[in-house]
Amino acid sequence: MSDNPLGTFLRTRREGLTPAEVGLPTGARRRTPGLRRAELATLADISVEYLIRLEQGRDRNPSPQVLGALGDALLLSGPDRFLMFRLAKESGDAKNLCIAATPPTFTVRPTVRALLDRLEPTPAVLINWVGDIIAHTRGYERLARPLGLLDPADGRRPNMVRWVFTDDRARAAYPGWERLADDQIAHLRNEASLQDPHVAALANELTVTAGAAFTERLTALPALPAPTGIDLLEHPDAGRLRLSFETLSLPGDGQRLLVHLPADEATAAALDRLNGRTPGALRAVSG
Repeated sequence: MSDNPLGTFLRTRREGLTPAEVGLPTGARRRTPGLRRAELATLADISVEYLIRLEQGRDRNPSPQVLGALGDALLLSGPDRFLMFRLAKESGDAKNLCIAATPPTFTVRPTVRALLDRLEPTPAVLINWVGDIIAHTRGYERLARPLGLLDPADGRRPNMVRWVFTDDRARAAYPGWERLADDQIAHLRNEASLQDPHVAALANELTVTAGAAFTERLTALPALPAPTGIDLLEHPDAGRLRLSFETLSLPGDGQRLLVHLPADEATAAALDRLNGRTPGALRAVSG
């Protein structure tokens, strides 16, 4: 087994990518397969010397920003970005990639649990300050399960931010994905400091696995999340839905309750069908 797995990975992916695939002209005489180091370095906005050090294993601690830029330049898929992230952690001391800390708790107060029960069949979900899904109604499960939002993620609890930025089904489901993505970053930045170890660990991961779509939002001017609004959702089972949402913060818990309500009669009827209810169980809420 190579003692420089990250360098081997980068070199192999560079050599397997043609100039045409990244929008570069193909020269008549190329002595090396795939991209030249200088081409990849330019695309990733790093120096050739630094790329050489990475490929040769003389630098084993690239920052998440560098890994994210390389992932964009190499056109890596989500799983390949995660593999690169893991190889970087294995190759170096990982001090720039993860900060060890006690994991957050996922306790739901009895009164909040009772509130969720009374909200049925309304789609409602309890989320903590790092985007982890803590609890939800059965109505929310019927809405979110077909979207992949509640799928297991390598043994980790489902996470709203991770799903929005790394699961292609999120972009397919939400025509207004840009607003949804902006809001996830706003929640992440407003509910905890970026220096918080849990937020930092997630940000470092998504800097690599999501690339510019995540990092450009994270480094932009901070904005407040929208507490209410209407989302358009293309649901694989229920069809097109117009969902009003309300966000209720739970002081002291670092949690928020996100509640979805039908914004028109067609959506109300579709949600009733999805929940196996007779029409009229959910009423439309005018904006």
